Amino acid sequence: MSAVPELRITLAGAERVVAGGTTYGDALEADGRSVIAARANGELKDLAAVVSEGDVIEPVPVGSADGRAIVRHSTAHVMAQAVQEIFPEARLGIGPPVENGFYYDFDVKSPFTPDDLKRVEKRMREIVKQGQLFSRRAVSDDDARAELAAEPYKLELIGLKGGAGSDDGADVEVGGAELTIYDNLDPKTGELCWKDLCRGPHVPTTRSIPAFKLMRSGGAYWRGSEKNPQLQRIYGTAWESRERQDEYLHLLEEAEKRDHRKLGAELDLFSFPDELGSGLPVFHPKGGVIRRVMEDYSRRRHEEGGYSFVNTPHITKGHLYETSGHLHWYKDGMFPAMELEGAEYYLKPMNCPMHNLIFKSRGRSYRELPQRFFEFGSVYRYEKSGVIHGLTRVRGMTQDDAHIYCTREQMQDELKSLLNFVLQLLKDYGLDDFYLELSTRDDSDKFIGTAENWETATEALRQAAISSGLELVPDPGGAAFYGPKISVQAKDAIGRSWQLSTIQVDFNLPERFELEYQAADGSRQRPIMIHRALFGSIERFFGVLVEHYAGAFPPWLAPVQVVGIPIAEAHAPYLHDLAKKARERGIRIEVDASDDRMQKKIRNAQKSKVPFMLLAGDEDIANGAVSFRFRNGEQRNGVPIEEAIDEIVNAIERRVQV
Repeated sequence: MSAVPELRITLAGAERVVAGGTTYGDALEADGRSVIAARANGELKDLAAVVSEGDVIEPVPVGSADGRAIVRHSTAHVMAQAVQEIFPEARLGIGPPVENGFYYDFDVKSPFTPDDLKRVEKRMREIVKQGQLFSRRAVSDDDARAELAAEPYKLELIGLKGGAGSDDGADVEVGGAELTIYDNLDPKTGELCWKDLCRGPHVPTTRSIPAFKLMRSGGAYWRGSEKNPQLQRIYGTAWESRERQDEYLHLLEEAEKRDHRKLGAELDLFSFPDELGSGLPVFHPKGGVIRRVMEDYSRRRHEEGGYSFVNTPHITKGHLYETSGHLHWYKDGMFPAMELEGAEYYLKPMNCPMHNLIFKSRGRSYRELPQRFFEFGSVYRYEKSGVIHGLTRVRGMTQDDAHIYCTREQMQDELKSLLNFVLQLLKDYGLDDFYLELSTRDDSDKFIGTAENWETATEALRQAAISSGLELVPDPGGAAFYGPKISVQAKDAIGRSWQLSTIQVDFNLPERFELEYQAADGSRQRPIMIHRALFGSIERFFGVLVEHYAGAFPPWLAPVQVVGIPIAEAHAPYLHDLAKKARERGIRIEVDASDDRMQKKIRNAQKSKVPFMLLAGDEDIANGAVSFRFRNGEQRNGVPIEEAIDEIVNAIERRVQV
């Protein structure tokens, strides 16, 4: 009788000896509930998988980022099983985990209804209660095609084996070196209940899924391309506990109240006319006021920061973007070319190539550096229709774009100064909870330039980030094709993170455009180029602020800062005189002289989220005063006019919230 072989593994930093055939679940003594998977040598594994010699093993808790992703992907499988049991004709697309949830795409005869989703969710709960086992098995390409012959979309994926890194979710199924199928097995009989092509890993059994809920359904093109068939997508969420899911659902309720698309319509700020096309917003007068105030304040701060204002056209010959590399590396994100006078013209997706032409327009000396160009530049990007979302994902936008040209010696100090400038300006707009993300290159071929320059640029950004004292999170492979970047992630009033400002170090575009300056020794040198967008885009930042403030902007940003409300019609002239004085102090004020009763006027002002209301009746007029009312309902009576105006001006100048 042969002895069972022994294997050496490392667990919790200590070496252990286990018998051959030991599973990761056995080694970790995992219960399949609090620990649902293993990480061996950095790779995620099912608990049922067998350990190998030399494995360095860590547990994957259900509440970790990887744990949640595994729970969500497993729940997507349960949902797909339920859908095919209820709708046998449904053909399977892709079902990946996503932030805060999961989805699965199906080819069905008609869109899912809310009642359909209730039926699917009920069946899912029955499957979870059964405790079906997730069982992994490797298959050859030919065997997979035979088994999945009735699933045309799966057959297409088989040909993509090894396609890790795809942005359409395909890598969750065929991203590994081999094809695998996960069988859902009856825990009592071992009979097959359902199966799916999948890379894994999964939770041990469906009972390991603690909490889930189906959210909604909608159309989605197969693999994100408008050239492909439109499928029906069901979205859901899944969490490590019912309590955590309840917290998330409460957050969604609050986010729905703050949805900038809904508030934009209610407050008459902006709209998206069908006549213009998808992702192309127009700003109404009140939205235009907010936008102008945002831009004016930003311009003032940039002037104080030593920036030079430039302006560039909306279109250019294609050769410019051949030089920059965008036509090679970014063409899918650009609108198609326009033929004109024998040349191809493109709507610009970026301002940086044009700023390079400004720098190159004459000789530059080291004495001029750093040279800081700034522009509110309109750019156009061909976003897929499925990702367009209100103001936060548009096709036409205005970037508050800056490009700084400096010497290598100036680069580190300039980066620190830039980051401080960015953070301070964001704080002025009411955001003050930040962390930083450092996006670097990976080993793929989607980047240009030498490894040495990338390393220098990355380290300079890292040092600038460290000097800020903020948390720094790595983002491997997330850099632009020409250089690494820091992105400022800001948390809003309900704790959601938004990527806002970006700072990128670029050694490559100065080389491609042959930019030069004369150094102190008379030699010609290449400048370092730093790309910096503060808001990201005016449109997106506008949308973020609407949601951050739930439409109740601080007085300095509010489109209407004050509404004058007469107690009766006879009191309106008094408030019109007051409004004239207030406008002379720069206050945006309106007088509601409509036929509505006073209480209705107050409700209208509150609904419009106006910061201040000034009410006047006989007694106020006799005393040269007003009743000073805040939008939260607080009110002070008998406030002298000049004192009321001074208080409003003070709140505006200090940019405080009321």
